[in-house]
Amino acid sequence: MHFSLLRTRARSWVFPLTTILILALVGAHASISTADEVSSGVTVAEKKMRLVKTITGDIAPKSVRASGFGLVSAHNMMYRHSVTIYDSAKMELVATIPDQVNLKEFGFAKYPTPVKGAPVEGAYSPDGRYLYVSNYAMYGKGFTKEGTDTCSPADGYDKSFVYRIDTNSFKIDAVYPVGSVPKVVEVSPDGRLLLVSNWCSYDLTVTSLESRERIKRISIGAYPRGITISSDSRYAYVAQMGGSVVHQIDLTDFTRKRLAIGPNPRALQLSSDGKTLYATLNASGQVVALDIESGKVIKRVTTGKAARSLVLTDDESALIVVNYFSDTLAKVRVSDFKVLQKIKVCDEPIGITFDGVHDRTWVACYGGAIKIYQHG
Repeated sequence: MHFSLLRTRARSWVFPLTTILILALVGAHASISTADEVSSGVTVAEKKMRLVKTITGDIAPKSVRASGFGLVSAHNMMYRHSVTIYDSAKMELVATIPDQVNLKEFGFAKYPTPVKGAPVEGAYSPDGRYLYVSNYAMYGKGFTKEGTDTCSPADGYDKSFVYRIDTNSFKIDAVYPVGSVPKVVEVSPDGRLLLVSNWCSYDLTVTSLESRERIKRISIGAYPRGITISSDSRYAYVAQMGGSVVHQIDLTDFTRKRLAIGPNPRALQLSSDGKTLYATLNASGQVVALDIESGKVIKRVTTGKAARSLVLTDDESALIVVNYFSDTLAKVRVSDFKVLQKIKVCDEPIGITFDGVHDRTWVACYGGAIKIYQHG
């Protein structure tokens, strides 16, 4: 367990007395700092971002994801065939996990020899114990037709797998079959469902994490990508990047409605009260806010060229977005959609995550680096 990181979401935990004492000692300074910030009314939006570290090495990160419990992962596609894991406090590498697996050992007998994947996106279980990673494609015996960025279900590209990584052992301990060219992966806040958007299958895979069985395949249309799930695990929102809508899916009966949001929606975030949906519109370089009840876009701002990944800070005061063709990172204040800060970050910034434990934003630079920015 990652003791330094247990200040986040409220959960029902029972710890031994020694653990409680350790947590009290480790967290004392952070608790005081947090209390000071709250009493002074300082939000993340008001804190200036400053570069505190650049991580390089044998990486080519398509995305990064904070666990909320002391880890940040980077998913390095077919260019490095790995997932790299970092200590979020020290900002140092703690594990490199190769993407090679023997699918036969997991019950998939049609794949007799070890194969490789191509880690693209990741999501953690609510308790931070497991990391789920989508693989753009699989490589090895039994896989013959690698997917591409321009595709349709009729092309017959190989189906892929999501890996589960145990963050105690840093080993792949389960796999889940999904569609062709899976992109975004999310776990419902109640820990019940795994949702994966399949780029070339034009669908969403819904898997039960208890049974490890697929329970639903939902047709989305051209190029499903971003996913966000309401805090009560009732609704999922899926961006159709090849269109102009977001699909709202009721996870109790899988009925849906379409929300018009604007052309080329890519990344999604949802307010904790479930009332406001935030999205990047890649082609126009905009970030928009959509009121769920009315189904109307109520705010928008241009942040740069090709607005890609988006993250909402834990206090929900700011949205932070990477602009792929502008090579920039932008912070947007949620209250009025004003761009408060824009930073030239790196060539082709593509992924982003917010580590609320330390008020840091991590940015994946496709060319082979991770940039870490401190707020304040």
